[in-house]
Amino acid sequence: MAGDGRRGRRSFDLRTWLAGVDPGLTRLRLAAIAVTSMILAVAVVAALRALLDPSEPVTVLLFTGVLAMISNLAVNEPTLPRRRTTTALLILPAAASTVAGAFVAPYPIASAVSFVAVMVVAVWVRRYGPRGFALGMAAFMPFFFTQFLKVAPAQVPWLLIAVVVGVSSTLLLRGVVFAERPARTLRRMVTAFRARAHALVGEIDDVLVELPREGPDEGDLESVRKARARLQEVALLVEDALEQTTAGRVWPGLDDDTLALRVADAELALERLSVVVRRLALPPTDGPPEPLDPVVVGALRTGVGHLRTALGAGTDQATILEASADARAAVAGLVADTRAGGERVQRTAFAIRRVADAIHHAQLDAPSPASAPGRRDAGGGAPSPDALADRPEPGSTVDVPERRPAEDDVRPEEEPPRPAGGIAVTTRQAVQVGVAATLAIVVSESIAPQRWYWAVIAAFVVFAGTNSRGDLLTRGWGRVVGTIGGVIAGMGLAALVGDNQVLSLVLLFVGVFLALYLVRISPAMLAFWITAVLALVYGLIGQFSVEVLLLRIEETAIGAAASIVAAFLVLPRGTRAAFGEAVSELVDAIDQVLADATDRLVGRATATSRREGVRAMDDALVTLRQRAQPLAAPLARRRARSSYQQGLRVLVVCDVYARSLARSADHLTDPSWAATLVPASEQVRANLDGLRDVLVRGKRASDGGQVRARSAERLVDAAEEHAARSADDPHRRTAMLGVARLLRRIDQAVVGLAIDLGAAEDLDEDQSPSTAASAGVANTRSGS
Repeated sequence: MAGDGRRGRRSFDLRTWLAGVDPGLTRLRLAAIAVTSMILAVAVVAALRALLDPSEPVTVLLFTGVLAMISNLAVNEPTLPRRRTTTALLILPAAASTVAGAFVAPYPIASAVSFVAVMVVAVWVRRYGPRGFALGMAAFMPFFFTQFLKVAPAQVPWLLIAVVVGVSSTLLLRGVVFAERPARTLRRMVTAFRARAHALVGEIDDVLVELPREGPDEGDLESVRKARARLQEVALLVEDALEQTTAGRVWPGLDDDTLALRVADAELALERLSVVVRRLALPPTDGPPEPLDPVVVGALRTGVGHLRTALGAGTDQATILEASADARAAVAGLVADTRAGGERVQRTAFAIRRVADAIHHAQLDAPSPASAPGRRDAGGGAPSPDALADRPEPGSTVDVPERRPAEDDVRPEEEPPRPAGGIAVTTRQAVQVGVAATLAIVVSESIAPQRWYWAVIAAFVVFAGTNSRGDLLTRGWGRVVGTIGGVIAGMGLAALVGDNQVLSLVLLFVGVFLALYLVRISPAMLAFWITAVLALVYGLIGQFSVEVLLLRIEETAIGAAASIVAAFLVLPRGTRAAFGEAVSELVDAIDQVLADATDRLVGRATATSRREGVRAMDDALVTLRQRAQPLAAPLARRRARSSYQQGLRVLVVCDVYARSLARSADHLTDPSWAATLVPASEQVRANLDGLRDVLVRGKRASDGGQVRARSAERLVDAAEEHAARSADDPHRRTAMLGVARLLRRIDQAVVGLAIDLGAAEDLDEDQSPSTAASAGVANTRSGS
């Protein structure tokens, strides 16, 4: 029986792990549809070739396969109608560049100059958003392959057929047959969030189990940090999924902001738990370490174990609610213990209770897939009074659904505003890629005049999706490393397949599938598998040699080096400067939303509408996510990498809470609240501005800088007390308490990160548990 139980637990954990490997199955869908599109396009063109002109070179099959792959990879529009339109439009630039490339291919100088011009235009049009990016890629890649395959003008009709078939196969499969269902993707994303949360709780339990022994090593603590980073990644994906659908399509009656709030609450609670457990595991700074009572550790592990049960895959609603209640009960005694010397244990118990509350609320709002319909209020164990205080009552104005923009409400893509330097990012990159391509061509001509296009495409691809020098360095280094590995793999595959064309084709499509499945994890993996596929392609056309693959490494290194040189010498832009600009823009937008919401709540007029403020805030957040990528990349090896990751996630959480606060202000006004609400809001905004100083300018207490963030808990408590006393209508009182709770959550997120970065006073370290609780650090009334 014990063996059966272990096997059951392994199966249970395996299901949970699988749910978190590929959140929403987005990578699997991209790779599977792209490969299927390639197979369909190649099959159609092969059939036409066999019927109409069997003498046509086989390169036309490779051309249509590449077009099918690129049309899948390049199009990233947020909605299905726009995705279909953009995919159909790819035929125009692809056909134009194919014709131009075929006619200039026989002339080296003309082809080189044209190639550089196509690259510059393809980068410049990225200013028009996802559609501009896709159209630019559709112009560049066909031109490259006309040079790579050395096509002749006589092949143009067949190449145009290949363009139409390749793009149409993608349009048919991705836009019609296997069209993405955003509601299903959202459910999968939420399931993946639970799976990543389950993994984080498991890592925390591994740390706790070592406490009574010799204590956890640095590897255990690093595993917790990595699990927390993976949880943050999925939380961002849930936000992205909510831009494409509404939560009500998955869970009837649930609006988008409530789901976003529940995800943010759960993530913040889990992040807090990971932080306090780390502090519990490390020796105190003010004295020798004290051994922890095994009974105390056992109680903490029991609570964490119940959290794991609640977060496991396939758990029904009743079990989830029962497990969350059991987790609270397991640490209730530690929460109530206010004896001196037990502060760190009590904070850990508080954190476990807060996670249990977050799970409880989330399950009531968005039942797990295993839950039967109509069981929203079922559960094993009644919700606690603290939990109920945190949950708005039915009919409250705080949860009035907000209509998201319809698909035809999407704003036209506009050129992004220019930064302080006076030149747009896309213009800067267009100039840089032109210089890099020219430099790559000049150097490559001296090494391999017939293969210079490899260096050029390396220079172009390295610039794709980059915003700064650090981003480009990360991509360039990854592409070189991936190419080296791909050459080794390609030589092995070539030796394996020999002259077997069928096996070569099978392995070719497998390699493309793996390249596309892993591209969003690491561009280096894309370079690895594409290089391996290239070895198979050369084998199919009878041009394979080890020397050619080694030459590809040299050319890739030349292209990456040319890009780096251009980025550092031509209109250079630092990574931290780009990140700092984005942080400042987002903080300004959040500050404006909070200020306007506060004014509306106390009956003051505002200059901007809520929708305009929220839209500006969300646009700034998109920019920040892009700018933070090179700073948070593992290959960047930056000492403050985790700080950038935490900063990004905290600002995302602030965006969620500020959006909900702005919505609440549309339905609630109380001028008498100004005396307490305005000071609380001003202090929260001041803390946000202080966090900006740390993230952008690096000012922190450990560097001798001024401590900029001070908890607004007491001011929020005053605003909360006013709300509890002044409102006679229960629904109105709940709405006002909800506003105070949102302010508290923003302040907790901001001050918590500021403490970690040494830019705020840690009340947890200076106060006894009872005093801290009364100050709101572990405020039970708000479910903290």
